[in-house]
Amino acid sequence: MPDIVVTFFVLGLFAGLLKSDLKVPKAAYDTLSLLLMLTIGLKGGMALYGNMQGSLFIELLAVAALGGLIPLVLTPLLHKFMRLNMADSASVAAHYGSVSAGTFAVALAYVEYLGLEFGAQVTLYLVMMELPAIIVALALHRKLSGDTTATDHAGLWHETLTNRGVVLLTGGVLIGWIYGPNEGAAVTDLFIGAFQGVLALFLLEMGLTAADTLRPFPRNQWRVLLFAVIAPSILGAIGVGLGGVLGLPLGSTVILASMVASASYIAAPAAIRVAIPNANIGLAMLLSLGLTFPFNVLVGIPFYHWMAS
Repeated sequence: MPDIVVTFFVLGLFAGLLKSDLKVPKAAYDTLSLLLMLTIGLKGGMALYGNMQGSLFIELLAVAALGGLIPLVLTPLLHKFMRLNMADSASVAAHYGSVSAGTFAVALAYVEYLGLEFGAQVTLYLVMMELPAIIVALALHRKLSGDTTATDHAGLWHETLTNRGVVLLTGGVLIGWIYGPNEGAAVTDLFIGAFQGVLALFLLEMGLTAADTLRPFPRNQWRVLLFAVIAPSILGAIGVGLGGVLGLPLGSTVILASMVASASYIAAPAAIRVAIPNANIGLAMLLSLGLTFPFNVLVGIPFYHWMAS
């Protein structure tokens, strides 16, 4: 049977598609996302406590480089074959090069549920892949579109680097790494113990939101809709390949593949709104949250596990 947290996403998705009056209050969602990202950071930081190695930096650089490479390939592909304008091509490529904290949380719960071996540094994958794709996609957009309009670089960097996800993940890693699993137990045990419950409620809201993005369903955009369900498997296979090259344990490879296959719906939209105001953020959210996120949660993560095995 699948991990129980996945069934909460299915419940939310069906409730949304049936137009139920079930809602998760915004304040509750904000609290859940805060707890989720802070707990992920703490778990990674505590696992890194006393385990920092020189090879870690090479591994993280490789992961970050892959995050930057994805939009470099996807932007012209989306423009030429999916017939998107340059602004939307760069926007969608930035979303798919960046990562989804929700997908990471489900992948982490999945490998823990199955008892797969994984390294403490997997949380840092999430941090390292968040920004390079956005930066590369924006630079590529300016070059290919011939846009010479001045961009508010200070505003872009501030919006991206101070995004709550980046702050909570990075801060959690640092706190967990400084205090370790024992010295900070009075606080960290509370967060770690509640992780599965928080994730279940977070996925319930994600299911409702995914259903909302699917109405009305834009059938005339069938090419890019098809991209949203095919691209994760191809990107996930690349993630599995990189995991093999780096010699990662099976659980780490599954998480890395899930990250590479995911699409951002928090950091990327915030950055794209600032840098490419004429991009259709609604389309990018439909693809990333309405199609790719459900695919990864329901089908993709077990599929990447199968490939990695």
